[in-house]
Amino acid sequence: MLANLDQDMEFLHKVDKNVIYGITPRNAEQTFAVDALTNDNISLVSMTGKAGTGKTLLALAAALHVRKHYRQIYIARPIVPLSNKDIGYLPGDVESKLAPYMQPLWDNLKVIQDQFPETDKHYQLIDNMLKDEKLVIEPLSYIRGRSLQRIFFIVDEAQNLTPHEIKTIITRAGEGAKIVFTGDIYQIDHPYLDGQSNGLSYLIDRFKGQKLYAHINLEKGERSELAELASNLL
Repeated sequence: MLANLDQDMEFLHKVDKNVIYGITPRNAEQTFAVDALTNDNISLVSMTGKAGTGKTLLALAAALHVRKHYRQIYIARPIVPLSNKDIGYLPGDVESKLAPYMQPLWDNLKVIQDQFPETDKHYQLIDNMLKDEKLVIEPLSYIRGRSLQRIFFIVDEAQNLTPHEIKTIITRAGEGAKIVFTGDIYQIDHPYLDGQSNGLSYLIDRFKGQKLYAHINLEKGERSELAELASNLL
C-alpha cells in the first residue's frame, strides 16, 4: 500500500495560478488546464466543457504564452453546417462561406489581444504573427498534407470529429508538436455522431492514464452570469 502511495506521489506537483498572455484563470479547473497546456512534458491535451467555460480562450492564450517553443500556432475546427444544411447553399465564394464557422476563433483571439493597449508589444505581436503566418486560423480540412513538426495545434469543436479523424490528426504529430482538442460532447452537430461515438469521447477513453496526455473538464461558465444561466437552463 505504501509502495503504491509513493508511486502516485511521483506524479503530483504543485499547480500555481499563472497568467498566460494577459489571461488569468478564474477557477481551479482553468488553473489545472493552464498547467497542462504550458507543460512541455504533455504533448496531448483534451478539454471539455459547456459554452463559456473558456476552453478555446485558454488554449489560444497558452499557445501564445509558449510560442517560442514552436515554429507555428495552428488553430482549426471542423466545418459542420448547422441543421445539416449544405455549406454550398450559402452565398459568396469559399472564404465567405467558411467565415461564419471560423469567426468564434477570431473572437477569442480578439479577447486576448484586447487585454493590451494597441501600442503594447503583446497586442502588436499577434498582428505580426498573423501577417507572417506564425499564427494561422483555418478550417480543419486545410490540414491535409501538412507536417506537424514543432506546431502548437489546437482543434476546436472536436466533438464533431469521428474517432478515425482524431487518430489521423494525432498520428500526424511530428517531433516537438503539441495537440490540444477542445469541445463539448453535449453539443454535437454532426448528424452521425453522439455522446459516445464521437472522436473526443473516444480519445478521452483510450488515452486515460498516459503520461503524455492530460484531460480537463471545465465546469463553470465564466463568460457572463446570463450566459451561464442560459447554459444551465436551456
